[in-house]
Amino acid sequence: MQTMAFIQWCIAHLNYWTITLLMAIESSFIPLPSEIVVPPAGYMAASTGEMNIFLVILFSTLGCVIGALVNYGLAYWLGRPIVYKFANSRLGHLFMLNEQKIYKSESFFQHHGSISTFIGRLMPAVRHLISIPAGLARMKLSNFVLFTALGSLIWNSILAVAGYYFASVIPLDQLHEHIKVYSTKVGYGFLVIGVLLVAYWVYKGMRKK
Repeated sequence: MQTMAFIQWCIAHLNYWTITLLMAIESSFIPLPSEIVVPPAGYMAASTGEMNIFLVILFSTLGCVIGALVNYGLAYWLGRPIVYKFANSRLGHLFMLNEQKIYKSESFFQHHGSISTFIGRLMPAVRHLISIPAGLARMKLSNFVLFTALGSLIWNSILAVAGYYFASVIPLDQLHEHIKVYSTKVGYGFLVIGVLLVAYWVYKGMRKK
């Protein structure tokens, strides 16, 4: 309860540092939707001018990389048995983790390789967990940071721009409802694009063989 109260306080007092902190939490194994952080910050940038939308995108992306590095580091050093054991524990369930979610993200990583850390940041369901299989596979750190940053940059830009746009058409108390619908459509759109890209790469590989 104290954790949730702290998160709610951060959301009510958005600035560049609380954005970074909240997005680090969102990008770790703690469930916190980015849709409740970045769009309101973009909305504030347009409506009050208290923040700059480019800095909102920058600091939210920085937070994503920090949180992803936490997942990556824990998975890297603890290994698969402990990660799966934690996911199935009572504490893991409190964080809305389970073996199926970890297995799903690991399977996604195994099928698509290192690029999945980029694609995964743009997709629902695996976005905040894709860094775990990257750590388990001991993916090269520089590539992990690069792909994570690029994917997070695109996603955060979409959310920030959406919040900035909605500031001119809807009141703040309706923002979350509109963003939820908008982000779901965009997320599944990226899922389709990702599947098509992977299919294209597989097709090219088969032709070369």
